Amino acid sequence: MAETDLYLPVKRFLEAQGYTVKAEVRECDIVAVRGEEAPVIVELKTGFSLQLLLQGVDRQAMSDAVYLAFGPPRRRQQGDILKLCRRLGLGVLVVTGEFVEPLADPEPYQPRRNARRTTMLLKEFARRVGDPNVGGSTRRPRMTAYRQDALRLVAHLSAHGATKVAVLRAGTGTARAAAILQDDVYGWFARQSRGVYVLSPKGEEAMETYRAAIAALAAQQVSAAG
Repeated sequence: MAETDLYLPVKRFLEAQGYTVKAEVRECDIVAVRGEEAPVIVELKTGFSLQLLLQGVDRQAMSDAVYLAFGPPRRRQQGDILKLCRRLGLGVLVVTGEFVEPLADPEPYQPRRNARRTTMLLKEFARRVGDPNVGGSTRRPRMTAYRQDALRLVAHLSAHGATKVAVLRAGTGTARAAAILQDDVYGWFARQSRGVYVLSPKGEEAMETYRAAIAALAAQQVSAAG
């Protein structure tokens, strides 16, 4: 598919709504005019790209009604593309053969705050000890406050063997010790008897894998106590 293949479907789509449509007016791929309304500008690309996005933003200097028209994006990318275009006040037209589907109109965008996500963000920030991650890393497990709590339990069980939940909670200062042991998200723990846990083989491996992180947690705990 070439960019020119998108032109006629978009032209017919706009003409069906009463617009007079012309191509390649100044630097714009498509300009559509209807009565005294502001001109509609459409930029064409076979697929969504940064170049198309920058062109759309540039055209907003001439009109508030700017659309980006492109071929069908990957399904998993469509939501992110729409969110980005809406945030920039750009409309979206997806062209599939002769069919044009309007997915967003160029309107002012006011993001809605998600109070729950903000609360979870600040809670994770407050609970996490130190700054154990490197920003931008993707290949190594992320050190979350939950993982740090689980590692405290691993260290205690490694040092003391089978231990009751209440003792683990008090000895590590981990209020959610029972939930972490019962859920066993990482496969590190094994229930020996009612309310008593030991390390699983994976837990013993974690003791070695995260030895540096466990040492850092212990040092920070001692520092805080002092």
